[in-house]
Amino acid sequence: MTINWRKWNRVLHRDLGYFFFGLTIIYALSGIALNHINDWNPSYNITTRDVIWPYLQNDNPITEGQVLEFLDLYGEKKNYKKFYKPQGDQLKIFIKNGNIDLNLVTGQGVLEKIKRRPIFHQVNFLHYNPGKVWTWFSDLFCISLILIAFTGLFINQGKNSITGRGAVLTGIGVLIPILFLIIN
Repeated sequence: MTINWRKWNRVLHRDLGYFFFGLTIIYALSGIALNHINDWNPSYNITTRDVIWPYLQNDNPITEGQVLEFLDLYGEKKNYKKFYKPQGDQLKIFIKNGNIDLNLVTGQGVLEKIKRRPIFHQVNFLHYNPGKVWTWFSDLFCISLILIAFTGLFINQGKNSITGRGAVLTGIGVLIPILFLIIN
């Protein structure tokens, strides 16, 4: 009995491709996001807003009541957590999903809100390997990608196979990263 290696090559390529479809999409999306990490924060949307502290600085301590009145002006009263003064002329207020930094001398401050980006936050979380089991699964995925790449070379026969047009495309695909490494 002879083994039909082309059949098993196709089966391995197809079934690994199906099994790892979801993970391929996850790593592709997070890869795109991480490629542009200097342009945006892929996991969080951070917004800022200028605010004005309405109370003049004096020797009286700042009260929670003042902080709550201030937060009410900006619609953040319900999100209040706590406050503290890291230095004499600074006030830091913590709110749900953000914070406010205030200069008590000028009264100027910045309200910063942080919100998770849908989909990108989750795929980036997985891309950063959140645990040992996930690391093993993603290692298996990486090994499977190597198998998918090699089995893909031998799917076609004839002029479009690895001995024809496929060889040229494979060669170009290998040369591009090598040239990039040489140039940079």
